[in-house]
Amino acid sequence: MNARTEEAGPSRLASALLAAGALTPDWLAAFEAVPRELFVPDRVWPGIADGTRQNPVVDRAKDPEAWFEAVYSDIPLTTQWDDGAHTGDGLGTTPSSSSSQPRMVFSMLADLGVQDGHRVLEIGTGTGWNAGLLSHRLGGTNVVSVEYDGEVAQGAGENLRAAGLRPLVMAGDGRLGFTGNAPYDRVIATCSVGAVPSAWVEQTRPGGLVVTPWGTEYGGEAVARLVVGDDGTASGRFTRSSAFMRLRQQRAARPPHAAYLNGRAWPADGVRSRTPLSPAAVGGWVEQFVIGLRVPGAFWTVERYEGGAYTLWTYSTDAMSWASADYECGADSYEVVQSGPRRLWDETEAAYHWWDQRGRPGFDRFGLTVDGDRERVWLDAPDDGGASSRPTRPGPRR
Repeated sequence: MNARTEEAGPSRLASALLAAGALTPDWLAAFEAVPRELFVPDRVWPGIADGTRQNPVVDRAKDPEAWFEAVYSDIPLTTQWDDGAHTGDGLGTTPSSSSSQPRMVFSMLADLGVQDGHRVLEIGTGTGWNAGLLSHRLGGTNVVSVEYDGEVAQGAGENLRAAGLRPLVMAGDGRLGFTGNAPYDRVIATCSVGAVPSAWVEQTRPGGLVVTPWGTEYGGEAVARLVVGDDGTASGRFTRSSAFMRLRQQRAARPPHAAYLNGRAWPADGVRSRTPLSPAAVGGWVEQFVIGLRVPGAFWTVERYEGGAYTLWTYSTDAMSWASADYECGADSYEVVQSGPRRLWDETEAAYHWWDQRGRPGFDRFGLTVDGDRERVWLDAPDDGGASSRPTRPGPRR
């Protein structure tokens, strides 16, 4: 690798991030002083911009130029599979740690709005790059980062020390935050949640911010920017779409397909019908987000066939209800089969039409309010009555 290539990588990425509005001038010094390459392991699986697919492994020892190209591309890099159980060059089952997409890193740092002297709690240390950027900006004594995976936390600490940065890196349950340095001016999560842990709000001073990816169990996800009030609530709008790995303790345990048919052949006791709404119409990121709000306790999978046809399966998390919707290219109506006490496709259609009738709002029109053990997603204003069909609950405090 020549010096020109090494210089071009960071410069090219910085230019792209500045042009996109993600890397703001106040973070440029940190970008230059805390290079991403110091926080990326020798073996990574490059992703794509939306964060939902990984490409084959790139090994620095075998192809240093490809590794450098991946590091200074605006893409996420998977650094661990299956909580560390995966070995070898192939893809694992589930990505479990990564170096996030640079555009998302700096967009969320912009959302965080830090100022000199601020104390920040980060949840999800990963490789340590985000904690390093914060430490350069604020000083290591003002940054605490909590990582659940002990091995990942150790590696991040080593990366940070090698870069001359010394935030406090803790191995522990991120849901609990870290009371030792509370209250914080800012809390930022680099993993997604379906319910904001109460400790994050409790450990943030009134007027402080909590910035976290938030998504429903069904799918779709966006970054919530919440202002903590004097009354201990937190509320604010979503700022942008996101695609982060789930907080490990909030991962969904989903029943297998066979649990829904109870040993019977499809369609079992399912009721057939047809719909003019294409299954393709409900697959977008915002659409999934809205369906998850309006159809709680549900998730989906896709079974694909030759020629572009597929079946969209929707399941209830209690394993009592399911629906299938068959997509065929060029069709003007689609076969649906539904079974169980819930009519999940009917609920999906109702959610889609609710969204359509309100002008197909994007993420920036939605917001989230956290009040103790209750959460409510709203559209346009906190007092609108709620975009979700029922409030979600973060679960018991710990």
